[in-house]
Amino acid sequence: MSDIRLENLTRTYGEARAVDSISLQIEEGEFYSLLGPSGCGKSTTLRMVAGFVRPSAGRILLGGQDVTMMPPEHRDIGIVFQNYAIFPHMNVADNIAFGLKLRRQSRSEIERAVSNALDQVGLAGFEDRFQRNLSGGQQQRVALARVLVTRPRILLLDEPLSALDKALREEMKFWIKSLQQRLGITTIYVTHDQDEALTMSDRIGVMRAGRIEQSGTPAEIYEEPATVFVTSFIGQSNLLAATCLDVSGGHASADLAGTALKAEAAQGVARGASALLAVRPENVLMGAEAEAAGVPLMDAKITGETYQGAMLRYRLDLGGQEVVAERQNQVHLERWNIGATVKIGWTPRRARLLPAG
Repeated sequence: MSDIRLENLTRTYGEARAVDSISLQIEEGEFYSLLGPSGCGKSTTLRMVAGFVRPSAGRILLGGQDVTMMPPEHRDIGIVFQNYAIFPHMNVADNIAFGLKLRRQSRSEIERAVSNALDQVGLAGFEDRFQRNLSGGQQQRVALARVLVTRPRILLLDEPLSALDKALREEMKFWIKSLQQRLGITTIYVTHDQDEALTMSDRIGVMRAGRIEQSGTPAEIYEEPATVFVTSFIGQSNLLAATCLDVSGGHASADLAGTALKAEAAQGVARGASALLAVRPENVLMGAEAEAAGVPLMDAKITGETYQGAMLRYRLDLGGQEVVAERQNQVHLERWNIGATVKIGWTPRRARLLPAG
């Protein structure tokens, strides 16, 4: 039985559909991210699961129980928002104890629970500090401790790292994932940051215009995108106009600038139809590497080079279409000047043919 099950979940505001008939299953102990641009419906979905927003249609089941109309305080859910909501007039211990006091637990029970929560989030010894004396990361840990101390069965995180600087976000995303794994708590994580989703998640649901375009593991989302939107939103990808020559069993052949190429086929690709061939920059082979791979070769002209330290990024013209290629910056690898013509190609399993529409 799934820990969280959404059935045709919908939320409308007048004529606008903020969430459009989402169906989803999340297993016990899973870290599931809702990823998408602002306004796609991910936070509205999270708030419906929490009980703060009532669905216009559909059902929410937690542990098999229908909680669609149940008030938030009866759902056994903990939620952490972007702004932490730390009470500035309370110290760390009192902030964490707040929910337990509302439940009228004994003083000894509260002290023991707060101590355990501080240990869990690595803040033992911070009991007497106030918000003004805490870094952004420490405030985020207090917010998590305040939720975890009540021992919820499900944890909801709504853009929890967006207010932190880049270095602290990097640190906190690994810390949150490690904590979630240690506790084994079922988690829904809302973010617009693809790196966070790819790094932290067991599975990802990529959202657009109120719908989930694709749900899968980070590897599936990145390597087997189902739509042009997914391949463009997750990482970077060359999208090259092509014609599907044939498709069978998840594999396709396509014509690209007069060259017949093999590729993996996304659902909806049709023989004889216009399509887009998606190839990640790191999968574009150049020069001797392309020739040694035994793949179909095409002539491309180098129009630009960007130095990125460990990586070199080339822009190439392939029959009027731009191709971006990334290569490791290593002494033994070939280098080319702008204006040079180079052979390029890629292996079929690293290319994906998508419907053009």
